[in-house]
Amino acid sequence: MALLSNVIVVLKGRGLIRIQQPIRHGYLYLQHLFHMLGQWLGYVLEGNRRKSTIAPLDGIRAIACLSVVAYHLTLVTTHDIVLWKPDQLPPVISALAFAGDTGVTLFFLLSGFLLFLPYAKSLLFDAPWPSMRFFYFRRALRILPAYYVTLLLMILLEHHEYLQRDHLVRLGLFLTLFMDSFPQTYRELNGPFWSLAVEWQFYLLLPFLALAIAWIVRRGSLKRRVCLLMACLSAVIAWGLLSRYGGIYLTAHPDQSFLVPRSVLNVIMPFVYGAQGSGLHGKFLEDFAVGMLLSSCYTVARALPPESRLNELLRRLHPWLWVVGLLWLLVMACWKFNLDNPHTWLVLDQFPPVYNYVSELGFSIGYGLCIAAILFGASWLRAPFEWSPLRWLGILSYGLYMWHLKLLEFFTSHFVIFLQGWWNAALYSLYWGWLFVFIVPCMFLLFVLVEKPWVDLGNKSREREQRSG
Repeated sequence: MALLSNVIVVLKGRGLIRIQQPIRHGYLYLQHLFHMLGQWLGYVLEGNRRKSTIAPLDGIRAIACLSVVAYHLTLVTTHDIVLWKPDQLPPVISALAFAGDTGVTLFFLLSGFLLFLPYAKSLLFDAPWPSMRFFYFRRALRILPAYYVTLLLMILLEHHEYLQRDHLVRLGLFLTLFMDSFPQTYRELNGPFWSLAVEWQFYLLLPFLALAIAWIVRRGSLKRRVCLLMACLSAVIAWGLLSRYGGIYLTAHPDQSFLVPRSVLNVIMPFVYGAQGSGLHGKFLEDFAVGMLLSSCYTVARALPPESRLNELLRRLHPWLWVVGLLWLLVMACWKFNLDNPHTWLVLDQFPPVYNYVSELGFSIGYGLCIAAILFGASWLRAPFEWSPLRWLGILSYGLYMWHLKLLEFFTSHFVIFLQGWWNAALYSLYWGWLFVFIVPCMFLLFVLVEKPWVDLGNKSREREQRSG
């Protein structure tokens, strides 16, 4: 309460809210209370800065996180404690429920989009080149503090074996965010951690990748630069596809090699493909590259006048981009489901057996079309993703992504297992209640106590560098 009082005083002093006479009765009092709470949450989560000029992306990030939560809840309620079976629902609904893990693909696409924006401006319009040192500094402040706190708590609460001498190498892989690269740590300790490793490794690669692209792109007319940039990013997509194909093939054929002896290849593969023998993996470069392509298009469109032919075309096409993107994602989800449940849709049985190689690119294209429709579309399409509560959930999504699976499993083993006589739909609803009543408030505390101070430090450092520059 003291914190709330202090924040209200600050808000009043800055003219952000005006507290009128207390409203003591009924609906108006509750409306006033929720309005005050909303302003307080907005201040704590977003500060006194203006909303991002790309505000819908926070809402999209929330959708990505909720998709992953829904997927893990699907696994929990069909495997850990059986509340429903896929064949009890229409196949399309089951397909969507089991496609929620592609929210990770959407996360990667968003990272590629946002992190490539300053590079796209430099490559296409000769804006100042982003500082490599500052890029790594801000990325480390954003991802490492909350991750290390989470890792420490999970080890102390549940995985004491990582404090033993024989687990020090594995602990080192978690500390350096390379736990996705080796079977001993891939999806161990906490399942969602593997994607943080992929994300971190993309951070390490991006400045060098951008420099290589700049050597090719950063000269000539805008039209020439755009064409060369599209070609370079298409090559990155091809790199992602080929590394995935090669990794899957070489994992399935341990006696085969390529260019170098197999013993040398076994050392290289963890860093260019990932864990061998622990399920399909890869470094997901095709996902990041689709986001980078979209970022480049967005940069060009925003630099041109609103009445330009490109912006006019995008405004006319946005409903089609949205519809085609959703239908594309639906087909991809059904294709994914049909692989595990053959003959669900006979037409999908005729698809070539290439899903494992192209699925990430396929989902990225669908998500990319939908994001393009939101960014370039009408206000009615952007509005749901700019809704403040959804955006706040997007701001909390990092902690929510790391903790949700452990806390869902805890809820199952300590509560739901004792309520199995209840109606299954009610038990399923309890999980979502647990998410919003307990898990989300805990992630709010993680954000306020751990994430936000370090993010603010990075923002202050950026402001100082901009002033000195």
